[in-house]
Amino acid sequence: MDVTALTIHAAKDALARGEMTSVELTQEVLDRIDTVEPAVNAFITRTSEGALAQAAQADAMRSRGAGGPLCGIPLGIKDVICTKGVRTTAGSKILENFIPPYDATVMDKLHSQGAVCVGKLSMDEFAMGSGNENCAFGTPHNPWNLDYICGGSSGGSAASVAAGECLASLGSDTGGSIRQPASHCGVVGIKPTYGRVSRFGLLAFASSLDQIGPLTRDVTDAALMLNGLGGHDPRDSTSARAAHEDYTEGLIAGMKGLTIGIPAEYFAAGLSPEVEKVIRHGIAVLQDAGAEVKEVSLPHTEYGVAAYYIIAPAEASSNLARYDGVRYTHRDMNADSLIDLYRCSRSQGFGDEVKRRILLGTYALSSGYYDAYYKKASQVRTLIIEDYKNVFKECDVLVSPVTPTPAWKIGEKSSDPLSVYLSDALTIPANLAGVPGMSVPCGFSESGLPIGMQLQAPHFAEKILLQAGLNLEQGLGIQGKQPALS
Repeated sequence: MDVTALTIHAAKDALARGEMTSVELTQEVLDRIDTVEPAVNAFITRTSEGALAQAAQADAMRSRGAGGPLCGIPLGIKDVICTKGVRTTAGSKILENFIPPYDATVMDKLHSQGAVCVGKLSMDEFAMGSGNENCAFGTPHNPWNLDYICGGSSGGSAASVAAGECLASLGSDTGGSIRQPASHCGVVGIKPTYGRVSRFGLLAFASSLDQIGPLTRDVTDAALMLNGLGGHDPRDSTSARAAHEDYTEGLIAGMKGLTIGIPAEYFAAGLSPEVEKVIRHGIAVLQDAGAEVKEVSLPHTEYGVAAYYIIAPAEASSNLARYDGVRYTHRDMNADSLIDLYRCSRSQGFGDEVKRRILLGTYALSSGYYDAYYKKASQVRTLIIEDYKNVFKECDVLVSPVTPTPAWKIGEKSSDPLSVYLSDALTIPANLAGVPGMSVPCGFSESGLPIGMQLQAPHFAEKILLQAGLNLEQGLGIQGKQPALS
């Protein structure tokens, strides 16, 4: 069995027909992990024994007619999502030995359907990064070219799917951290509307921006994963009360009657010509499928990065204050006072990028600077939200690049954090506004690296994203192309 290109829907059908068991499928995936993981390094923690036990339970569920579409499907989980009894590190030394006593809501949902967890995936520490180079447990490598980043912060989630180490994965997106690695690794990644998927059990980076979502091999699988993840959760105060939907209803061939907007600001200076060429071709494919194309404007896009790097660090400085060496985190055993315990434990446990953002956020919230920075950034956020409201009166879905350039070489930008921050300029606005966004493979750079197209839609309009994504996927005909792990 070749698991490197196997989709959830194909595996589901094969399992239903009795062509294989969940145990056999899971063992094939675990064997694949053994083969490629030394090169890819997508996992922080592997749960082989537990995965086989869950697969056996899934087979039993199926035999009695129970379980859902994800029953027996091997999945990887970003290591920022709590998993009961399984180490959860957030990619940080400060949580190196943390084992949660409870499951996140999304894990409860997956377990109830009989899904199989094969391990916890690499990530930038506390989801802070765009290349997955800030992980305390090593950098994962892009399966399309091992010298290049796989994107971040959900880099392990994207790389594992692209490399055939799981059939799909969960990631989290605070400023593009699902869509950006999905683009760099040639997989589908969707950030749902803020509040569509429960954040209970997600280790917080920036609470008003974080959202859990799936990374999959095709658009149909993304719909199936959303079906298994969405719904109101009373344990999450930010969970939306919107009715849970069947997202496979959005998998409609043809785009007739829909208008796609092309935001001028997303095709400005700094966009790589090869990225623009691929995206323009994707737009033509959607037009051929029946969509009307219209140029639109999101005038406050240029302020998105500045606003984000005030709001997100401010929330992070508050959320990460709990990691103090006193309770369940790394502790400096040589500290001889309470202040030294705090200072030394946090200095040893946090990496450079996390420290940088904590300092920035604390400064922005400090007395005398709150109005000048955080309040002003929040006002800009409101303007960006209004931009989206206005533009969606003119069109049904926005189409753009995910990132200005293809993936870069590992270490190439390690001394220039500002250029890394700017790589998220096209994904950040969706998080600030809370609208859903999606990356769908659209083509390849001249050097053979994947390039994704970003789709954005109004709040709770994920079905439109899936419809556009499916038509792009079918029109391009590149779905199923696999990396050679070179």
